Amino acid sequence: MLEARGISVRFGGHMALSDVSIDAPAGQVTGLIGPNGAGKTTLFNAITGLLTPSAGTVHIDGRDVTRLKLHRRARHGLARTFQQLELFTMLTVRENIRVAADIHHRWSPEPGDPGVLTEEIIDRVGLAAVAGERVTALPTGQGRLVELGRALACRPRILLLDEPASGQDETETERFGRLLVEVASSGTAVLLVEHDMSLVMEVCSNVHVLDLGQILAVGPPAEVQRNPVVLDAYLGTDTGGAP
Repeated sequence: MLEARGISVRFGGHMALSDVSIDAPAGQVTGLIGPNGAGKTTLFNAITGLLTPSAGTVHIDGRDVTRLKLHRRARHGLARTFQQLELFTMLTVRENIRVAADIHHRWSPEPGDPGVLTEEIIDRVGLAAVAGERVTALPTGQGRLVELGRALACRPRILLLDEPASGQDETETERFGRLLVEVASSGTAVLLVEHDMSLVMEVCSNVHVLDLGQILAVGPPAEVQRNPVVLDAYLGTDTGGAP
């Protein structure tokens, strides 16, 4: 579903990404891990169109979208969340999700009622009890669910999640992991950036390891855990949490 090939990004004299390739198949959660400053968010920005790479291509379902604007990529089924919570702080949980559902409904040929879709997503992500509350009243863990729900309201075929479990406790993270697997099983390609290694190893079918702007390794979680280069650069001997 998502293929990024040979992505390079330069900021002045600094090469943030160098010939990075990654793919995220439909129906799977794909992991992207690496230490702080590795270039993970920069790669997300290149994929979604927030910045233009100096080299490389991005394809969605076989179509080259490298030169398309952000909103055109969104209309091809691309949605994302951000490392820092980006919510409409004056709105309630329901209103945050409804905004995205309404915008999607305006241009999408898909039938459906955005109000009905909003309520379905609120139930799906487990926010029914706080749907009428302003998002500023929520703890960070629930705020992450609002951001996920808003992305799902765009009915994405490809979902990029940038540290979505940040601020969640252990119980919330376990529930969130089950939700990600359920979202992927519906046919969505999920690309997950996350420092919680227990979550990554539990839900991902394949993991890409990025360090200093380059891919170090790609493979199933168990294989990546044993890779000596990855162990040295990032995971160490403890894969139960962030480094």
